[in-house]
Amino acid sequence: MIGTILWAIIGGAIIGVLARLILPGRQNISVLLTVVVGIVAALIGGLIATWLGVGKTSGVDWIRHGIQIVLAVIGVYIAALATSGHGRSAGSSRM
Repeated sequence: MIGTILWAIIGGAIIGVLARLILPGRQNISVLLTVVVGIVAALIGGLIATWLGVGKTSGVDWIRHGIQIVLAVIGVYIAALATSGHGRSAGSSRM
């Protein structure tokens, strides 16, 4: 159980960081949010891969990891959009 939780955190962090590297531009989100997005993407991607029948293979699960990274890129993009206006009021503008 502890090993599964640790692997989810480590794998999620790696997947989240890869998503930030793949996504062009700068994402103003915290490291913690990156890891959380990566963990969620890893879990959902693993479920989708299992449903598709490619969750467990005899070698490296490239399709499963690809699904997880794609979901993480989408998650980081959404998180960056959601937090981009954080801290600014609706009527303020910068000059």
